[in-house]
Amino acid sequence: MAKANVLFLCTGNSARSQIAEAFLRKYAGDRFEVFSAGLEPKGINPYTIRVMDEVGLDIRHHTSDSVKTYMGQKHFRYVITVCAQADKNCPAALWHLGTKLHWPFDDPAAATGSDEEIMKQFRQVRDQIEGRIKAWVGELETA
Repeated sequence: MAKANVLFLCTGNSARSQIAEAFLRKYAGDRFEVFSAGLEPKGINPYTIRVMDEVGLDIRHHTSDSVKTYMGQKHFRYVITVCAQADKNCPAALWHLGTKLHWPFDDPAAATGSDEEIMKQFRQVRDQIEGRIKAWVGELETA
């Protein structure tokens, strides 16, 4: 049986969508082909790499892709937006035959302050995303 495609969509594809992609691969990579993209990709934020290293997930091989890369190229069973901008501007063509979900998370890339203060924000969002991924995978298993 073919794996269902899941796309995590954010504005910059630099933090939240990258984190979600990594965690879904970890917890349900046997069930899903997982992708992430941005409306205006900015490259992966170095803090994203650091906080994921802390939990043993190396995302250095990830790429920061434009949503346009997937338009008309893939059918997504699920498109999950992780920020309000992506939710508002998500192209319906990405999910018209699937399901669109919206999981809003604060943007850790907008954090300011010392290195430790920024890391704290990234850790908080990382942990929230991991919890949401685990809960969703559990919901799908019981459905």
